[in-house]
Amino acid sequence: MEYDLLKLNIKKNVKISDGDLDTICSYFKPKSIQKKDFVLRQGSIYKYEGFVLEGCFRIFTIDKKGNENVLHFASKDWWLMDVDSFMNQTPSLLNIQALEDSKVIMINKSDKEVLYQEFPVVEKLFRIMSQKALVAWQRRLIRNHSLTAQERYFHFISNYPEIAAKLTDRQTSSYLGITHEFLSKIKRLKK
Repeated sequence: MEYDLLKLNIKKNVKISDGDLDTICSYFKPKSIQKKDFVLRQGSIYKYEGFVLEGCFRIFTIDKKGNENVLHFASKDWWLMDVDSFMNQTPSLLNIQALEDSKVIMINKSDKEVLYQEFPVVEKLFRIMSQKALVAWQRRLIRNHSLTAQERYFHFISNYPEIAAKLTDRQTSSYLGITHEFLSKIKRLKK
């Protein structure tokens, strides 16, 4: 039951038999994360990749001045990862923190490598997911350079209303790359 969402996510991306899908899912281990707990802290090595079953996470950095810069969010049916740290086993530049009580299923690097060897479809799955993530990052970069802050805000709340509803104004403004005060002005204009 707890793997149903992961199975649907995989089937959206690749053709796979139910038997292979069950075996692949058996490599993922469930984990509950409490609100405000960190899955990853800057400077640590990310030992797991995860898939969000319930809840929401923010992925952010903290600069030398102590400012938080939100890169993105991961909510239900999204993958939770730091590709660089996980793949290269190097200290992460990211923090991953639960915004609410959450449930994930996680896989470690060695188990993922086993799946790559035993099930070529898993490599195809993660290639497709990587391509989709790259497209999303490219589109976000283009929006950040071509849209006004107000347009970015309206794009975010209209395309990700479930995530936007869970965020504080400070988290939203950090994600949009604007000040909290400017976000307040944008929201007043909306009314």
